[in-house]
Parts: sequence; structure tokens; C-alpha cells
Amino acid sequence: MEDLSPRPGDLEPIETASRDEITGLQLDRMKWSLDHAYHNSPFYKERFDAAGVHPSDLKTLADLAKFPFTVKTDLRDTYPFGMFAVPREKLSRIHASSGTTGKPTVVGYTAKDIDTWANLMARSIRASGGRAGDIAHIAYGYGLFTGGLGAHYGAERLGCTVVPISGGMTERQVTLISDFKPRIIMVTPSYMLSILDEFRRQGLDPRKSSLAVGIFGAEPWTNAMREEIEQAFDMHAVDIYGLSEIMGPGVANECVETKDGLHIWEDHFYPEIIDPVTGAVLPDGEIGELVFTTLTKEGLPIIRYRTRDLTRLLPGTARSMRRIEKITGRSDDMMILRGVNVFPTQIEEQILKCRGLAPHFQIELVRAGRMDNMIVHVECTHLAADAQSRDASAKELAHHIKSIVGVSTKINIKDPDSVARSEGKAKRVIDNRPKGQ
Repeated sequence: MEDLSPRPGDLEPIETASRDEITGLQLDRMKWSLDHAYHNSPFYKERFDAAGVHPSDLKTLADLAKFPFTVKTDLRDTYPFGMFAVPREKLSRIHASSGTTGKPTVVGYTAKDIDTWANLMARSIRASGGRAGDIAHIAYGYGLFTGGLGAHYGAERLGCTVVPISGGMTERQVTLISDFKPRIIMVTPSYMLSILDEFRRQGLDPRKSSLAVGIFGAEPWTNAMREEIEQAFDMHAVDIYGLSEIMGPGVANECVETKDGLHIWEDHFYPEIIDPVTGAVLPDGEIGELVFTTLTKEGLPIIRYRTRDLTRLLPGTARSMRRIEKITGRSDDMMILRGVNVFPTQIEEQILKCRGLAPHFQIELVRAGRMDNMIVHVECTHLAADAQSRDASAKELAHHIKSIVGVSTKINIKDPDSVARSEGKAKRVIDNRPKGQ
């Protein structure tokens, strides 16, 4: 893989600013954001008043802990436009979640918000090793999902040539990668595995492709999956983080020269780590739930949003801004089996240790009597599809999960290409336990 470290003059001054400069800017911008939310969003005025706090109570960054949290249900309860801090006609764009678990969460952007988002996505792509003039193959979904358009505007802002293919049509994805020769691909990591399968199905060597940088986000993924993708394509696999409630993709990004966690763009987003149970703010370095406050958003300022993502804050390395560790779990996708906390990414890590297994899997939760049980449905590789190899792979995976994760599980080895593929975020857990019990 080529050295993609930034060249002299590539970075913005804020990326190498001192911590004092960064925290000073954050305090000024946070005062503005709290004031903007309080005086222009009826939701936040009511919420602040109920908590007995006022924007003027913020004297230091630590004072933010006095202010109430915002959660996803707040956006659903105020559907569609109840949390905005500008008149609807001042919004340039609206995005929304799918609403599969209830009303969708709706977010909106002013023209300035869109401009900020494009700049931060351009910064993220550059941190990943992208450069002006590169062809960027964007296979995130377009539409109400923020991934496709967020990546698109950022790549154009950086000066890239954009191929806006969106998700799906995997055979065509590989054809266009082969014909157009993009240097960058932006996609969910699980769908990148489907693209890899299609390369091999067509008899193409992925290591000979033009791809040099993969920017992967929208779902947790492990360093083991990073290694698999990098080895398969001979390219850099870099993590990007974001969520629509805060902005979309580009809230934080790894730097390709270090790949040691995601640098938060702290000039626009203030992070906290809290105890998920008590809500108390934890010191840097301790693992807890990630919370964000937006510092510059006009259309939808968000104060202390509980992301449910579990991580910790670390000092900056390649940039002055603090890092978060790779997100490998969420407080709301954690499974508890016989008192043991289990995350899908832990199962993925064990699958990737088994040579006879492909990295396509689903976890099924069932109940036998009063006991919850987990079944891992996972594909074998084409070279390990005979009965003896399947049995050996099942025993190996069950051993790894028991030894490392700490739970016993049933392993169902399935035929190659039989686990449902995802063209967006992978659905890893199927809960078939009886409801209400």
C-alpha cells in the first residue's frame, strides 16, 4: 500500500492548533449554540427551563454537564419539524431515518449547514488519503439517508470526480470499478464484502483494482475486518463516523497515516463520555457512552445528544483534536446472555479467525424454556463446504466464542452465498424470542 500521509500545506490550521486554541474556540461556539437553541427552538427553551438552566450558566466547558440530554425519542416526539431553530423556509434540505421502528427522525440543514458539512466531509476524505482529482466511487445509499449525499458533497468539495452509484447492483459496481478505475470507494464495510465476493465471482483479482482508499462507516466494524479488506484489495481501509442527528457522516474520521482511532472534528462538535446508567460525565480514557453537542449548526442545534455508541476519548495523535476508539458496540445492540454482555462485533472477530468461514453471518436469539440462547448462522467458504470441514469450522468457532466471549452458542454452518447480503447497514441480530416475556 502506498504512503498516503498528508503533504506540507494539506492541513487546515485548526487541525494542528494547540489544545488551548481548540478549547477556547469550543467555549465561544458552545455559548452561541446554547443561546441559539434556547431562543429559537421551543423544544430546547422548554427543556432548559424545566431543568432550571439558562445559556448564561455556561462559564466553562465543564458547565455543559448542567444541561439536559437529548435522545432519539425527542426527535420522534417532535416529528416532523418541532426541534428546528430556524423557520422551515430557511431549510435547504431535509433528511430522515427509515422509521422502521416508529416515526422517522427528521433532520434539516440551512445553506450554511450544508456548506459546513461539505467542508468537514472533504476534511475527512483528505484525512483518509483522498486528494483532489481522485475518482470517488460512492456506494452509500442516496436519498433520505445522509450517507450518499454527505459523501458526494464532500468529495466534490475536495475536488474529486464523483461516481454516484449508490447501493445495490453489485455486479455493476464491480464493472464500473474495473472500467472507471476510481481511487476511492465510500461504502458500508459489510457491503464492501459483497463487492469483494463479486470480484471473485467474476474471476477478477481485487488486488489489481485501482482502489487505494476505502472509507467505511454507518455500522460498527472490527480491525479484523479492516485487515481482511486491506489484504484482499491491497488498499487502505479507513473508518469514518457520523450520525444524522448530529450532521451525518464526517463527525469524526481516522487519519490514514495512523489508523489509531477517529479524530473528532472538535471545532464543530463537542464530545463527552458518560456512564450509560447514571449519566455522569466520565474522564477522558474511560469507556462509556458517547454524547455530542453541536457547536455551529443553525437548522437543528443538538445539545448533549446520547448516541448510544460505546467508546472512550483519547488524546490527539495525527491531529490535535481528540480521538475516539473505533466504535465496536452500542448500548442498544448489546445482548445479555446468562449475565454476559455480547456485541455482534465480538462474534465477527471470532469468525474471522476461522479459515473455513466467510465473513457473512447473522445472530439469532431464541428462548428454550426460560433460557435465552444464541445461534450463529455463518457461511462456509467454497473450499471448506464438505461435511467434515463444516463440522470442524463449527467446533472451532464455538470454541473461540466460548473462550474469548464467554458464552456457549450453537453454530449453524450455511452454504456459500446463503446468508442475506446487505446493500446498506447489515442486520446482524434477529431476535426470535417471545415478546413480552
